[in-house]
Amino acid sequence: MSIRRKVSILFVISLILMITIGLWIDKINSQRIENLVKDKYLKISNEIFLSIDDKENIEQILKKYRLQKLDKLQDKNFKPIYQKKHTFGFILILQSSFRDEFIIHIKYLDDEYILKSEDERSLNEKLTLNILVFLDIFVLVAIFLYILKLLSPLKKITKEIDDFSKGNLSTRVNISSKDEMGALANTFNTMAKNLEELIKTREDLLRDIGHELRTPIAKGRFVIEKFEDSNNKELLKKIFLDLESLTNELIELERLNSSKLQLSTFTCETLILEALNKLYLKEESNIEIDIIDNFKIEADLEYLAIALKNLIDNALKYANKYPIKIESYKNKIVVKNMGKKLSKEISYYLKPFTQESSNRDGFGLGLSIVTKILKKHNFVLEYSYEDGTNIFAICTK
Repeated sequence: MSIRRKVSILFVISLILMITIGLWIDKINSQRIENLVKDKYLKISNEIFLSIDDKENIEQILKKYRLQKLDKLQDKNFKPIYQKKHTFGFILILQSSFRDEFIIHIKYLDDEYILKSEDERSLNEKLTLNILVFLDIFVLVAIFLYILKLLSPLKKITKEIDDFSKGNLSTRVNISSKDEMGALANTFNTMAKNLEELIKTREDLLRDIGHELRTPIAKGRFVIEKFEDSNNKELLKKIFLDLESLTNELIELERLNSSKLQLSTFTCETLILEALNKLYLKEESNIEIDIIDNFKIEADLEYLAIALKNLIDNALKYANKYPIKIESYKNKIVVKNMGKKLSKEISYYLKPFTQESSNRDGFGLGLSIVTKILKKHNFVLEYSYEDGTNIFAICTK
């Protein structure tokens, strides 16, 4: 799970918790204030009702509680919170829809009072508390957005590092901030520059070595043709062919470490034909092809064909009985040959310069190249042995 998602989850949990607490506090305060106000105005109403005949005392009560007389109740946005009928009158307490004004309506015989209260201070304090809770939530949201802004360069850095790991050596992170993110970006850029120079230097060196090796090999093969001794001539031919083959395989193996894949979409049938075109076959009948499912593959055709070619070449080289079989089904390309089971675990043969027998042709680089190619494609090489048959499968999914 990404840091951004973790921070988002923590923010949502904090926000829900804060809103819940705010609503709970608001409900408790509303209930408490409503009860206090109700008791207060009920007390005032009873005092006025008991002094209904004493006009002077009523005036003092009105002055004491700062109540304002109204001729009639004009605003209809009031709801009753207390109502009590008496033999010759009633007491009615109303609350405004804004919940900060109250009306006391008292009637006894011919005497009637409609009194309006001032805004309740306690209700204003409740409003202030609600505003503070809202501001707290607003600050939480602002902090969350600020944290996301701080973390946003991480996504860019991750993308550039991923591009670099896929072979785009010119990738750099363009972040100019003076904090730790900027330091991380500068460190990556320095590392990428050094690695790019190192890899290019190594590629140039290998290219030069390959060129310098091919020249004496070609000259040696030309000189061999002038030899009359057929036995020594064939031996020297094989030596120079092996040197040329080793040089090509080493250069190809090294190219895989730094090259960038040229992806395209093609069928497994196209891949098999491309791989067979790279082989020198003495007898085409030594290979049997069975395309059960001609599925599509998104990959670098050139490199994947080299991987399949190496598997087919090994199958031909180590087969006790022909033909070998190439099959395609369920997003797998399978190469089968009748022969002895590998004496060691498959992981042993995936390392450079390892092979089953030193008496065989080759230098043990075939499966190592296969592994590197498949790894760059995120494909998998599987091996099994069933009924005297070695089974190598390239799994594309």
